[in-house]
Amino acid sequence: MKTLNRVLAGVAVCLLLTGCVSTTSGPIKSEPDIVDAAELNYQLGARYFRNGKFELARDRLLLAVELDPKLAIAYSTLALTYEQLDNLRLAGQSYDQALRVDPRNYAVLNTYAVFLCRQNRFDEALRQFERAINIPENDHAEITLTNAGVCMMQRPDHAQAEVFFRQALQRNANYGEALLQMCVLKYEAKDNLIARAFLQRFLASNIAPADVLYLGWQIETALGAQRAQSEFADLILREFPESAEARRVLDAG
Repeated sequence: MKTLNRVLAGVAVCLLLTGCVSTTSGPIKSEPDIVDAAELNYQLGARYFRNGKFELARDRLLLAVELDPKLAIAYSTLALTYEQLDNLRLAGQSYDQALRVDPRNYAVLNTYAVFLCRQNRFDEALRQFERAINIPENDHAEITLTNAGVCMMQRPDHAQAEVFFRQALQRNANYGEALLQMCVLKYEAKDNLIARAFLQRFLASNIAPADVLYLGWQIETALGAQRAQSEFADLILREFPESAEARRVLDAG
């Protein structure tokens, strides 16, 4: 289930600006002005990143950290940008710089760990995940724990992945991504009754996309539960008639 076995970024780059930042020369800026300009350039860079304009994002983020070398989130977003530009060396350097200026920033630690996992540097990723998890101010540790679990599934170390997913659900029993990943884990282990139970918990409080409904169809098919299988098939064909999942259901008859 590659579509479900995903690593979450877990970093906020969603702040948008309503205006533009002037780069024309003018009076010498005071320190508060420089900090404000750095923040504005960071937010512009984040906006460009979200819109897929990675070279523009890089330029604004570089200006942000030039203006304020202590702006950790700008370094972290710059790292994400360099990764999109296929410059993994500079991405790693940007993460290192972010953590030098703010070593207890759990969002940066989480995002760096995800980056390391994507490079198959699993031991290093695990260390960064654990640092983020153990920071008391991390009020969203269920996200970090779930990311760590997905990373361990990719290693693969399914036993350790399950430990992380269950810890995430201890923090937040209704956290949808952890429920879904536990469902995937149990389905891949052919423990379909437990997979069904986790999927039911997910569906109780989340809107399911096509790939999740298809996972439900697969689970019920494996269990030989024809009525439930048909219900999932009907949902897929009704809600997502043009999807790849709908074609797979139709091909299966």
